[in-house]
Amino acid sequence: MAEKAKIAVLISGAGTNMAALVYASRIDTCPYEVVLVASNDPDAPGLALAALEGIPTFAQAHKGMTREAHDTAMEAAVLAAGADHIVLAGYMRILSDGFVQRWQGRMLNIHPSLLPKYKGLDTFARAIEAGDSHAGASVHLVTPDLDSGEVLAQARVVIAPDDTPASLAERVRFAEHQLYPRAVADYVSRWRNPAWLLEELRGRALALPETSEQESFGSAGFRVGTGKSGKYFAYFADRPHGHERIALLVKTSGMDELHALVEDQPETYFKPAFYGASGWVGLALDRPDLDWGDVDAWLQRSWRSVAPKRLTRMMDIADAF
Repeated sequence: MAEKAKIAVLISGAGTNMAALVYASRIDTCPYEVVLVASNDPDAPGLALAALEGIPTFAQAHKGMTREAHDTAMEAAVLAAGADHIVLAGYMRILSDGFVQRWQGRMLNIHPSLLPKYKGLDTFARAIEAGDSHAGASVHLVTPDLDSGEVLAQARVVIAPDDTPASLAERVRFAEHQLYPRAVADYVSRWRNPAWLLEELRGRALALPETSEQESFGSAGFRVGTGKSGKYFAYFADRPHGHERIALLVKTSGMDELHALVEDQPETYFKPAFYGASGWVGLALDRPDLDWGDVDAWLQRSWRSVAPKRLTRMMDIADAF
């Protein structure tokens, strides 16, 4: 099985969502492991549960510390544990912008509402008062704006006619315990999900001028230009012709560059069996450390190599400014 993602879970209290994440991680097929449970409260009950389960813990009270200093202490513990993702599970602290930005795309939170409804506190009382038919929970990426990051998954819970905020919260908690481990697992393993990778690549390829998608030999292909004059500049290949990688195929300057790339970075590049003889290189996408900026650069370069001169001239002018 592929190496598991390493997550640090930050809590402030009982840590019931943390416990759900820990026990889910013990299933053999789970793509993550919990390497640290940390808290801003040394007396948080969840720390004892984590220690009982053999998980390293860390606590640093925030009283008397600036927000940035406390975040720095927490982050140091996260890094020392080797975590590559942070998962907030009832962590009752507003994080500094710098901390959030350093972990952009690698920090998740669960919020007790169906976002974008009811950001902030008192979500259940607000849902009941509004006469909503459902409440629920949302897993989202953490951004500097409170509860405003991309929503990754949601669970809906019916609001009963006699619900109070407390009774509704109790039922939503059951839903959270089902939702959070699954959403975290899906997110940290998305880099080996062909459907997710294709969707990411599709958006980037089709953002280039006058491009379209057309299947070619069973693979999604991306062309520039229309009709018979259109030319392919990229392909998405899911383990093509004996290769065990999910890859982007793009044009190089020729065989010398192709061979140099494969020789220098064999974990990143390979010579595709079907397209390699024409100078196309395979760029492996199924890597947790994939740099999408590198993917964008290759797409644009390959697009330029086949695009009509009128389009490349326009882009050259735009780049000059």
